[in-house]
Amino acid sequence: MSTYTYWKKLSHHEIQQRVFTALDQNVNYKQQNILGIPASYLDDKVFSQDESFLKNAPFISTMVQNPNHIGCHTLGSSEPFFSGTQHIEEEVIELCAVDILKAKPKSCDGYIASGGTEANIQAIWIYRNYFETESNAKSTEICIICSEDSHYSMDKAANLLGIDVQKVAVTSNTREITKVTVKEAISSAKEKGKKYFIVIANMMTTMYGSVDDVSCYTDVLLAEQLPFKLHVDGAYGGFYYPFSMEDNALDFSNEHVSSVTLDAHKMAQAPYGTGIFLARKGLIEYANTQASYVEGDDFTLIGSRSGANAVAVWMILMTSGPFGWFEKIYILQKRTTWMCEKLTERGIEFYRNDGANIITIKASSISDKIAHQFGLVPDSHSNPKWFKIVIMEHVTLEKLILLLDELNDN
Repeated sequence: MSTYTYWKKLSHHEIQQRVFTALDQNVNYKQQNILGIPASYLDDKVFSQDESFLKNAPFISTMVQNPNHIGCHTLGSSEPFFSGTQHIEEEVIELCAVDILKAKPKSCDGYIASGGTEANIQAIWIYRNYFETESNAKSTEICIICSEDSHYSMDKAANLLGIDVQKVAVTSNTREITKVTVKEAISSAKEKGKKYFIVIANMMTTMYGSVDDVSCYTDVLLAEQLPFKLHVDGAYGGFYYPFSMEDNALDFSNEHVSSVTLDAHKMAQAPYGTGIFLARKGLIEYANTQASYVEGDDFTLIGSRSGANAVAVWMILMTSGPFGWFEKIYILQKRTTWMCEKLTERGIEFYRNDGANIITIKASSISDKIAHQFGLVPDSHSNPKWFKIVIMEHVTLEKLILLLDELNDN
C-alpha cells in the first residue's frame, strides 16, 4: 500500500469539528442579514431543524443549511458565501486525484457532479471544445470511441453534443477489447471522415465489471498519429479497482489519461447524486461559461449543486481512512472469489474480472425465476444473455448461500 498525502483516518469528533467549522465559515441565513441570494435554508415547516439533534449530525446540518457549490472550486474565484464547505470539496477532489488516482499534488481540477453520467458528458464536452478550439476541428470530424460495453452516457453525450460515437467490439466471454477490434473501429470512423478521437476507457463496466486494456487504444492511435484525448470511466470502479489492482494504467500515472469519472454513490455508499469529475490542469477551462451575477467562472455542466454531497464524501473517506478502505475492498474481493469458486463447483458459466466484485452469469445457466427472485440484473430486459451479481457490503455469504441453494435445486 502507498503512502498518502491527504487521506487519513479521523475520529468522529474530528470529523464533526471540521464540518461544523466549515459551516461556520458559510453564510447563515437565520443569523445574518443575507438579502440577495435566491436561496435559503431548507423549509423548516417541512424539515426539522431541532438544534439538539443537529448538533451531533454534521451531514444533516449541512443539508439543512443548504450550501450552493455552483462553479469549480479548484481554480479561480467562487461565490464567497459558501467558502467553508467549498474548501471541503477542494479537499475531496485533491484526495481522490492524488491519493487514489496517483496524480501529482495540485495537478488536477474537478468538482462533485450529480453522477457518472454528468461527469462523462463533462469530459466529452471539454474535449469536443478542445479540438474545435485548438485544431479548428468541425464537429463532424470529432468522434467518441468506446467499447460496446461502455455506459449509455456516451450515447447521451454524442446526442447532446452533436458528435458521433464509434463502438469497439468486445469478445463475448471475456468482454475484452483488442488492438484488432480497436483498429477496425478506427478504420470505420476514418472512412466517415473522423480525424479527432475522444477515447473512453472503462475501469469496470456497470454490467460486467470488465476493464479495458487502455494500451489497445493508445498504441493504435499513436501508431496512426491520430490526435486523441483519453477519459477513464471509473463511475463504478473508481473507488474499487485502484485498491484491488493497485498497479494499473487507468489513473493519472499514465501520461495519456486526461480525466477520470468516479461515483461516490456506488462503492463509497454516499447519497445518490454524488459523482466526481477529475481532469488535469488546463482542460476544464474549455467548458468555461459565466453568469455575470455569479462570482467567478463556471466550468461545470450542472451549475448549482448541493455542498452536502461533497461533505458526505469527505466524511465517508475520513471515517474509514485509506487502510480501512483497503480492508473493505479486500473483504469484498474474498467474498467475490468465494462465490466464483462455488459457481465453478456447480458448473455454472460466468464472467468475472479478477479485480472486480461483479459476477455475470450466463442466462443459460440460471432460470428467469431465480434471477427475478434474487434481483439479478440482466444485460437486456427484452432478451437477457447475462445476469449479474454485485457483491456490495450488504451482500453477505448468508445471502449468497440462499442463491446457491436455489441453484442446487434446479
